[in-house]
Amino acid sequence: MSLNYFQLFDLPETFAIALSTLETQYRKLQASAHPDRYVTATASIKLQSMQLATLANEAYLTLKNPAKRAQYLLRLKGIDSLNESNTNMPMDFLMQQMQWRESLEEASVAKDINTLDALHDEMQAESAQLSTALIDLMDSKKDYAAASETTRKLVFIDKVCADIQQAIERLD
Repeated sequence: MSLNYFQLFDLPETFAIALSTLETQYRKLQASAHPDRYVTATASIKLQSMQLATLANEAYLTLKNPAKRAQYLLRLKGIDSLNESNTNMPMDFLMQQMQWRESLEEASVAKDINTLDALHDEMQAESAQLSTALIDLMDSKKDYAAASETTRKLVFIDKVCADIQQAIERLD
């Protein structure tokens, strides 16, 4: 049986994780799988260490990011939060999405970095609220349907944040 990402880092299978523990466990795994340790090893052992390092990188990047961690946890429960048939969103969030996108577009066209920074801060605050909600929905209530909707919102916000960062970089 293969380890899931939480088991790989000896973490509880919960949304709320200690990022410092994740970081420490990741560093330990990376050190143990480092190619320099296997210079004289067989090709098979070298391959295994490379596969472990690759798995550790993938697992670390997934668990470090709240949206990806939520998606992964839901997948472990048999739920694909981004499934094409799983796209219902509340009307108020859809309207908010449109406002954020319009603000991003207007600020980009106006080359207004201050507005882009403010929008990014707003998105980060919204992301933090959704992450807090996911702790309650996933870890306490085990309400995976609501967690799936919240995860979709978080994924959208991450995408807008990335788009804002790209817009700022283009203007710098």
